[in-house]
Amino acid sequence: MRQLTKLETMLLLVGGLLMVVGSGASILLQPWAAYVFAPGALLFAAMQMRQTYHGQNFQVRRLRRMLLLSDALFLVAALLLLANRTNFLGLDQLTYVRYVHNNWVVVLLVAAILQLYAGHRIANELEKEAKKR
Repeated sequence: MRQLTKLETMLLLVGGLLMVVGSGASILLQPWAAYVFAPGALLFAAMQMRQTYHGQNFQVRRLRRMLLLSDALFLVAALLLLANRTNFLGLDQLTYVRYVHNNWVVVLLVAAILQLYAGHRIANELEKEAKKR
């Protein structure tokens, strides 16, 4: 797996920290929370997409796709959080309440679970691969 540079690693950590601060502030009903979470999700996803895997291990490639899916879900959660602040999607009130209002939490939870699972399993698979050599 391609290792990130020190700058990329720092940007990944800053993005993760911004997502944590933004989601926590949103729970505390801060109006600026979405504007902190969204750039954090963008930074985190961009830096994680820069990590590539060029090996032949099918399990690692499958888990890598799960990480990319979780990155996309982080971006969807950011979009829903921004839409939760203001209904910029132009939806009527019933549709907005049913599909957008506070549903960013569910998307964020699914993305975080995928991220934890895939990250842990990739580390194990790469360790197995290194032992075989």
